Amino acid sequence: MSDTEEHEQPVADNTRRIEASVVTDFSDRMSYGGYLDLDTLLSAQRPISRPEHHDELLFIIQHQTTELWLKLVLHELETARDLLRADELAQALKCIARVKHIQKTLTEQWSVLATLTPTEYAQFRGVLGNASGFQSYQYRAVEFVLGNKNAKMMQIFESDASATAVLRHALESPSVYDEFLRLLARAGYPIPADVLERDVTLAWTFRPDLVPVFTAIYRNPDEHWAAYETCEELVDLEDNFQLWRFRHLKTVERIIGSKPGTGGSSGAPFLKRALELTFFPELYAVRTEIPG
Repeated sequence: MSDTEEHEQPVADNTRRIEASVVTDFSDRMSYGGYLDLDTLLSAQRPISRPEHHDELLFIIQHQTTELWLKLVLHELETARDLLRADELAQALKCIARVKHIQKTLTEQWSVLATLTPTEYAQFRGVLGNASGFQSYQYRAVEFVLGNKNAKMMQIFESDASATAVLRHALESPSVYDEFLRLLARAGYPIPADVLERDVTLAWTFRPDLVPVFTAIYRNPDEHWAAYETCEELVDLEDNFQLWRFRHLKTVERIIGSKPGTGGSSGAPFLKRALELTFFPELYAVRTEIPG
């Protein structure tokens, strides 16, 4: 039977024929599992409840996959920041577009954890000790790269040298927004000098003197299309981030109500206050200035 004839064979007895060209000997070849180091990845889920509770695996995988996505988000945002610094705006927007898709996945992922009932979670919550998502250094690094910096958060990671190094770099580097404003200044937009020279280790706070700059951009989008498009992409980022925070809050309320968090926070009240944090406040304030 020729390869062509074999490829054209229908499925028989609900069994698909393996094509002759399919590689089956991996004794000296790279395999799927080898490339992804699946032995390491799939052995990293180690429930510690005794007897092992059925739902602890869900809880572990939920948070491990979140950390993997956060690793990619951080990778893309740091690259976008570097591209903005190099005036490579189109390439930076490609990175931001990818982050937006990851954010949607992360937000939808809360629905899986929300299948965990209060009774189920209570049966293994005690084994977490003081472990909490509040201690995710990658999440903090993402916040820092987007401009919501808080040096006091560093103390949580003092016992972890590698996490501290990542956060220190994010804290001391300009944010994505800092680099966007510097790009606008190089393009001739009237960005105040003290904005360009600010202490980048501090959280970004609202600058009313930037609103007229963005108002001019929004009133004439065709004339300022590149800047206008970037502004809207950044607004998408913040919207998505806030949706993730809100979904986190509602999932926590659904599972533990008003109980304190395992890491020592007040729990839901603490998460509610996170909704008041912002990355790009001027890009929201400008909407009030657009006539209509």
